[in-house]
Amino acid sequence: MAKKSAPVPRPAARVVPLRKGTTLEMVRLACPDATQATLIAESFGSPVIDSEGIRELHERMIVETADALGEGLGERAMQIHLQRIVGSYVGSAHGAGQFYSRAVTEARDLTAKAANDLRDEDLDGPGGFESAAQRKREFAADMGIQAHALRMAAEGAVAAYEHVVGERWKPFERPVENPGHMLDRKAAEMQMAALG
Repeated sequence: MAKKSAPVPRPAARVVPLRKGTTLEMVRLACPDATQATLIAESFGSPVIDSEGIRELHERMIVETADALGEGLGERAMQIHLQRIVGSYVGSAHGAGQFYSRAVTEARDLTAKAANDLRDEDLDGPGGFESAAQRKREFAADMGIQAHALRMAAEGAVAAYEHVVGERWKPFERPVENPGHMLDRKAAEMQMAALG
């Protein structure tokens, strides 16, 4: 009986994992919309901001900037430039939304503690000073309004990108700096899963 030769292993294709960028959908999940921002403003006695005005201003500003740069930049250079600008708006809004979420959690926790037991640090201060829980709620409200304003700026920037470039904006996805480490971790996860 003839001995079969072992198949020659093919070199594995190198897969370069990509670091996912922040999307506008992620911003929308993290930041209050216009309805919630209005409710926050009314509940805390803050001014109601002009959401559509912020959005339209940022869209117009970026379109006008692109028009001014039009003669100096080629089509691809304009796309790259606007990709970076829009990415910074989206990233900023997402960061504000995450910060807002943490502020709400802290306010909720402190408010719940104050409602459950009367502790000295949660009681109203002397002479009209607010409680710590009230300060946390007001801080969270401020962060919510800021996150909403930055969301609207990001939405305007994304709309401007589509207007100028002619395609929908999507985040730039950069290669992971240390792909070997990522592959080692995935291999370890697969091995541990096989062990049960």
